[in-house]
Amino acid sequence: MLPPHVVLGTAYYPEYLPRSLGDRVPTDLDLMVAAGITAIRVGESVWSTWEPRDGVFDLEWIRPVLDDARDREIGVILGTPTYAVPPWLQRAHPEIAAERHTGVPVPWGIRQEIDYGQPAFLFHAERMVRRIVERYRDHPAVIGYQVDNEPGVLLAHNSAAFSDFVARLRRTYGEVEALNEAWGLTYWSHRLSDWSELWRPDGNSTPSYDLAWRRFQAARTSEFIGWQASLLRGLRRPGQFVTTCLAYDRPAVADVPLTSQLDVAAGNIYVDVQDGLARPGDPSRVEPGWIGRSVAELFLAADRVYGSRGEPFLVTETNATSIGGSHQNRPPYDGQLRQLAWAMVSRGARMVEYWHWHSIHHGAETFWGGILGHGLEPGRVYREIAAIGAELAAAGSSVVDLTPDVDVAVLWSNESDWAMQCQPPLATRGGIPDKASYRTIVEAFYTGILDAGLRPGVVPVERLEAALAAPVVVAAGLYVASDAVLDRLVSYARDGGHLIVGPRTGYADLEARPRAEVAPPRLREAAGMAYQEFENLESAMPVSGLDGHATRWAETLLVGDADVLASYEHPTGRRPIVTIKRFGAGRVTYVGTVPDRALAAALYGESRLWAPSVTALSAVNAAGERLWFVHNWSGTAVVVEPPMAVVPLVPVESGQVTLARVELGPWDVRVLKEAQ
Repeated sequence: MLPPHVVLGTAYYPEYLPRSLGDRVPTDLDLMVAAGITAIRVGESVWSTWEPRDGVFDLEWIRPVLDDARDREIGVILGTPTYAVPPWLQRAHPEIAAERHTGVPVPWGIRQEIDYGQPAFLFHAERMVRRIVERYRDHPAVIGYQVDNEPGVLLAHNSAAFSDFVARLRRTYGEVEALNEAWGLTYWSHRLSDWSELWRPDGNSTPSYDLAWRRFQAARTSEFIGWQASLLRGLRRPGQFVTTCLAYDRPAVADVPLTSQLDVAAGNIYVDVQDGLARPGDPSRVEPGWIGRSVAELFLAADRVYGSRGEPFLVTETNATSIGGSHQNRPPYDGQLRQLAWAMVSRGARMVEYWHWHSIHHGAETFWGGILGHGLEPGRVYREIAAIGAELAAAGSSVVDLTPDVDVAVLWSNESDWAMQCQPPLATRGGIPDKASYRTIVEAFYTGILDAGLRPGVVPVERLEAALAAPVVVAAGLYVASDAVLDRLVSYARDGGHLIVGPRTGYADLEARPRAEVAPPRLREAAGMAYQEFENLESAMPVSGLDGHATRWAETLLVGDADVLASYEHPTGRRPIVTIKRFGAGRVTYVGTVPDRALAAALYGESRLWAPSVTALSAVNAAGERLWFVHNWSGTAVVVEPPMAVVPLVPVESGQVTLARVELGPWDVRVLKEAQ
């Protein structure tokens, strides 16, 4: 059970340290206590240490760490080591190797090389997990468990996986003729006469097949994590939680069904720092990746973890200093770690855990920096994290279990992301299909919310009703959508909501088949417009009527009873690109392009931005108090005048004087409480 304050934590691997250093555990844990670190994650990466030979277990090596943590009131999150199997297991059972392509096993020597549907793997994994948990569940330091680590890293093409895939298709569709119709297998003579004729996914070109394969792989990941979580629930002592750490960009992850099987959602949030955090920053697009490359991507990542269950979450890994390979050395500027921590807390984080405590002296991640560098002496990074620890302790329960305020809810669809990876609508500057098309579209609309000074939220489409509680809902890039979802969006607008629809929304059904109706399907009447043609834009096109540019994509809008908000100059003449229509008690805005930052911000109306470099987001705590988290994302000090009465919460100041002006230093953050 987590304590009644936001936890500052770190992954801790004393087993990785050179033995010549002797026992550093007491020294390390004392340094953690001094920095306000109250939780550590241990043990998830070293199955070969727990079980050096088949059936030969060494469970006592971790005991001194747990004992010393208990003595210092540091909670321990104990990891199950199933993502990094020992050499003896892969030698004894080579069939457990995952295949990225049919018949081609992943070479051993990294991690997560296994197909976790293999019976031999599951047998040994269960035996290992049982031994660890039965040995340490009653240790008072253990507050919870992390099962596995960043699951869903690959799509396993093993024969057993493919056979399971076919079996599930048979249960779903019944007769093979139903599959032929659903997937359109008449095309290119792909019609099946028997289930045995279904081809392997390696050479597949059918979009419906690809989407079904991605759904299947994500379901396997959820089932594997759910299996471990269920096992842990039968073994743990009362009060201990079960989670896993998700990397949300993994190809075989669907976060909503996966996290529904856990006690709390947890994610890894890594962010490019230094000038990557500058606002307004460079407006040029950078292809999304596993590292958030802007303030908007930082908040979006945190909102996705919150959105998985719609409740506070854990950050199981985040930057301590430089992250990535030996060539990626970008330590944060002074103040930026503090900014990141409070940004994640503002979106509902109950724990901020750094990966990792000390820089590792060997292995693939040698230069992925820890709180302590290779010299193991406290330095600038340690001191800043200690300052964060002191502020979290001072804030106490007032920043726990926050519910972020949301002005604009952005829908997220994993299935639309998968479908656009198969058939990307956008191209890179070299004309190559852009597999990040979905994220590019969604992030454009999300970034505009921040640039307008509003408060964003991200809600998975599986939790649609939660999104519809917001006054404005964005459905952009929602390519794969059911009739029921589209109809519910229409009723939301009719009942008084403001629905903003972006490119490709509703274009395909749940089989990734384009709907046989004029676009935007099922939304046409509510939007008061239609389109039949679309094109890629070679360069950004300035718009009139609103600020900004249309970029990368343009739909040829045929305006009915909507009003034109913005147009752009096409070589064949002026064309509308943004429309709006009053619909029932609400409105529908249609955006037929990927908006740049200025155009995206303009979609939400008059700006409420406190200052160009400043974000001001709010959340309500368990006591009903509204807190404002005000960040200055620049190296220049600014002064802002809050539009509401506020008192300081962090940094702690004497008295509770209402602030008319708030001073923010370079790369600074203030936490303010709205006066009641």
